[in-house]
Amino acid sequence: MNQSLQAVPLKKTRHSALLASLCAIGLCFTLAGCSSSGSGDDASDNDSAPTPPATPAEGMSPDETVTGMVPTETSGNIETDARYRITFTASWSAETHPQQFPFNPHFSPLTGATHNEQVIFWEPGQLATDGIELMAETGATSLFQGEVDEAIASGYADKSVNVGSIATSPGSRSSEFEININNPMLTLTSMLAPSPDWFVGVHNLMLHDGQQFIDQLTVDLDLYDSGTDSGPGYTSTNDDTQPREPITKVTSDSGDSPFVDGKPIVGQLILEKI
Repeated sequence: MNQSLQAVPLKKTRHSALLASLCAIGLCFTLAGCSSSGSGDDASDNDSAPTPPATPAEGMSPDETVTGMVPTETSGNIETDARYRITFTASWSAETHPQQFPFNPHFSPLTGATHNEQVIFWEPGQLATDGIELMAETGATSLFQGEVDEAIASGYADKSVNVGSIATSPGSRSSEFEININNPMLTLTSMLAPSPDWFVGVHNLMLHDGQQFIDQLTVDLDLYDSGTDSGPGYTSTNDDTQPREPITKVTSDSGDSPFVDGKPIVGQLILEKI
């Protein structure tokens, strides 16, 4: 981390109304060895141009495709905590993505945190933090975990969420995590490898509907470009992007890979309240 998170006043977004109403009843409540193919946690970041760490949020703006949102039937009581089972399913394969499909397809550890709307770890249009750059280029999670830990210490996040890696795609991993109404949002990331700086995940995903935690949902995983490496294809050599560009969904030349605006999707996240 090159800079420290700074606490900021809570913005009056559409979720701030939820927080304000809950306060009224006493529930007061931003991965270098496998830039082409790896996902180790001990790699170091060689980018000399620092960027801010996870930043205070201006509001939730998830743009992943989310289906199956089924809120629990309410009885007048506000649900304040929940436990989820999360399943990370990778569908990326030679059958789904035949164009230049690489050898040794895999995903780095899916990792992130539960948090509130005062922090954004990543989102489209934002410059990648050092932690997101390292994760997206190498699969290493050490710097991103440091950003999560700093957000937890600052009161912007509650718990780390770690699902694990998928050694060969297609494949699947599952884990469980707890969440509470003070930190009702979820952010996760995982590098698609081999790739220059491409990754999947969710950002600022709200799991509370104002009354209850959502029973279940499925999120289609589009592919994102962290804006830190200019390689055009899965196995391109390192080509550091200076200055960094904003995070976007991957669109590539048809001769390099099949992606247009992040699609075809490379997998799904399935969340089930337990």
